[in-house]
Amino acid sequence: MNLQAAALCWLAEGRPAVVVEVGAAQGSVPREAGTRMLVGVRDVLGTIGGGHLELKAIASARQMLQGQPVPAVQHFPLGPALGQCCGGAVTLRFTPIEHSRPAEWAAPAPRFTLQLYGAGHVGRAILKLLEGIACRVQWIDEREDQFPAAPSAAHVERLCVEPVEAEVALAPPGAFYLVLTHSHELDLAITGAILKRGDFGFLGLIGSKTKRHRFRHRFEARGIPAATLDRMTCPIGLPGITGKEPEVIAISVVAQLLALDGAAGKKRSAVKSEPADEEAEA
Repeated sequence: MNLQAAALCWLAEGRPAVVVEVGAAQGSVPREAGTRMLVGVRDVLGTIGGGHLELKAIASARQMLQGQPVPAVQHFPLGPALGQCCGGAVTLRFTPIEHSRPAEWAAPAPRFTLQLYGAGHVGRAILKLLEGIACRVQWIDEREDQFPAAPSAAHVERLCVEPVEAEVALAPPGAFYLVLTHSHELDLAITGAILKRGDFGFLGLIGSKTKRHRFRHRFEARGIPAATLDRMTCPIGLPGITGKEPEVIAISVVAQLLALDGAAGKKRSAVKSEPADEEAEA
């Protein structure tokens, strides 16, 4: 359950709580503006970054719950006030849950859109990690009984369809793809559809270097350009992380996706910061 869903649940149950939100952040800080934490009499959900700042925030929130006067807005220079090595400053807002309107909280922008093909052991392990990350996932398998009984997070859509490769055409440009089904022939069909589109942000295919070589040979015979084939990642995961346990593979792969998203974000920021072309201005 994400923080917004938890806040709505607490509100419906009438549980006293305070929403602590990072209203502003300057310099080096643990979490960005808009980050929230839910503080109850005994429980705390979410985090504004941990450390001394979070302990102070929890204490203030619980004082508010006890009816003690607490400033609704508090400013913390992290170094001078709290002794934290971060050189920035944070402004926190303290709002009783009934006044915070959790139903109106804006959802964080997804880091990426992913089509995850395969609900086997590795697919499940990857999905488990992604449920705690702001992204958009379509989890696709032709075998409905392979999906776990427990529902997935709200940002995960389960699709049991045939043929599964038809879903490739419905993904937005720049989407990420992970192909890890139970069948090499199915992997081939899905990967071929993604390569044919060519506009993927990332294409990861589970398997060995031998599998990559064999798949590449077959795609070359179909006329897929070498430059497009060079962008197919197989094996998947960050280099240097060894182990074939599903959980280890999942950590390596999700770290790889986050690194790619981070690199793309820096590239977008660099483009935005470039001065406009003089001819374009004219």
